[in-house]
Amino acid sequence: MKQENSGDRGSAAKVDVPPKDVDEYLAGVPEPARSTLNTIRAAIRTAAPPEATEVISYRIPTFKYKGPLLGFGAFPNHCSLFVMSPSVMEAFKNELKGFHTSKGTIRFPVDKPLSAALVKKLVKARIAQNEHKKQR
Repeated sequence: MKQENSGDRGSAAKVDVPPKDVDEYLAGVPEPARSTLNTIRAAIRTAAPPEATEVISYRIPTFKYKGPLLGFGAFPNHCSLFVMSPSVMEAFKNELKGFHTSKGTIRFPVDKPLSAALVKKLVKARIAQNEHKKQR
C-alpha cells in the first residue's frame, strides 16, 4: 500500500518507503530544503564525537551518541531540528527567540538554516545530557 504525505505535517522527502540512510533521505528532499539540511548535517557532524552514528529513525535523519542526539527533517513549508530535550530547549530559549519552537523542536524556513554556532551549542548540550545519563 502506498503511503501519502498529508498537508503540512508530512515530510518533504519524496519517498514511498522509508529511506535506508541519511543520504537517501536527503536525495529525496527538494531544493532549497536539501541544501539547508546539508548545512545542518555538517554542523552536527562537526560538533558530534567521531563515535556518533547517523541513522533513520521515525523516517527522519537522526544522530545517535549514547542515545538519540538530534534529528532533522524537511517538511512542505519548513525544516525542523529535533533537539529531543525540553530542558535543552529551555536552556537556549533566548537564542531561539524568533523561531517557532515546541518542547523539543525548532522550526525554521526551508531556505534559511540555523546558524552553525547555535547548532553546535545544541549538539554539545545534548552530548552532555546523554553522557550524564549513561553515568547513572
